[in-house]
Amino acid sequence: MLNKKSVDDINVKDKRVLVRCDFNVPLIDGKITDENRLVAALPTIKKLINDGGKVILCSHLGKPKGPDKAFSLAPVAKRLTELLGQEVKFAADDTVVGDNARAAVAAMNDGDVILLENTRFRPEETKNGDEFSKDLASICDVFVNDAFGTAHRAHCSNVGVTKFVDTAVVGYLMEKEIDFLGNAVDNPVRPFVAILGGSKVSSKISVINNLLDKVDTLIIGGGMSYTFQKALGGNVGQSLVEDEYLDYAKEMIEKAEAKNVKILIPVDTVVTKEFKNDTPFHVVEAGQQEDDDMGMDIGPKTCALYQEALKDAKTVVWNGPMGVFEFDNFAKGTIAVAQALAELKDATTIIGGGDSASAVNNLGFGDKMTHISTGGGASLEFLEGKELPGVAAANDR
Repeated sequence: MLNKKSVDDINVKDKRVLVRCDFNVPLIDGKITDENRLVAALPTIKKLINDGGKVILCSHLGKPKGPDKAFSLAPVAKRLTELLGQEVKFAADDTVVGDNARAAVAAMNDGDVILLENTRFRPEETKNGDEFSKDLASICDVFVNDAFGTAHRAHCSNVGVTKFVDTAVVGYLMEKEIDFLGNAVDNPVRPFVAILGGSKVSSKISVINNLLDKVDTLIIGGGMSYTFQKALGGNVGQSLVEDEYLDYAKEMIEKAEAKNVKILIPVDTVVTKEFKNDTPFHVVEAGQQEDDDMGMDIGPKTCALYQEALKDAKTVVWNGPMGVFEFDNFAKGTIAVAQALAELKDATTIIGGGDSASAVNNLGFGDKMTHISTGGGASLEFLEGKELPGVAAANDR
């Protein structure tokens, strides 16, 4: 448990409160196509409005190389106005904290809300430069970080600014992420099962290593499972493999044995000859692929094996799909795992952001999970046991 001060520990009446949110939402022709992140930010924003703060919101959006209309947060201000039922004034400044923003802040009454322009319009943002951090600090009395999705990066708007304000706390969303991910890993109700999928072993090395010290069962799926299958001497054909991690995969299998942790690797796999949805596919035993076979999903026996391993779990952390779930024909493994989690009674089920979060939401299982993390990279680093700069920067209780 990380003991950080939250919005419940401060008095914001009459104060200017800068809130770092995660409004990095998908936009198509200026329309927001997924507003989960906006909705997730509302509890913190409403709390600060109700407590009489002057609420100044900021966020990045995409990766602009300086001011760029296509990455403006104007559509977010418009949608937030509708969601909150009160005006969210948009301060359009290419320098983020310019004359327009300063005038808007100066004119605020208690309970008013404004949104600053995309923080990445300033090139210093990602370099955590002092000048922009000071600009942000100059328009607020209190800083609230509610952007878990960027907590693993040290930028001006989530870390740098805290050097120049006296009060820096976390919002409700950030607090929830820290509680769920932190407790799951450090203090789980057992049996504790972790499911890791996705394409690469290399991106999950430290996660596997850290989780083997904590879990009862580790389930491996997705593209990364072929590296494990090949490490065990199997033929994986044209499947995704990281040859430089074969020794590492063997080491992890040995470490699991030494620690008495069950490590589950696919026993069968769905293969095709080409990477597309409408192509013939069939199932083969794991490690028995033809040289031109490409693994696309875990097979039916593996689905059954994984569902069986999950049925008594009390804490589950899942990061990464089981196959190429964006192709309907190869989403069965991911669906089987999502279904097994949805059916668990009295278990804490945590989905670690990114592709697994999209999969669970797209498949309609979102409301059956205890917690779906808003940060893919951040939740991975949390599971690695790393300290996240955006969390560390907040005041301790």
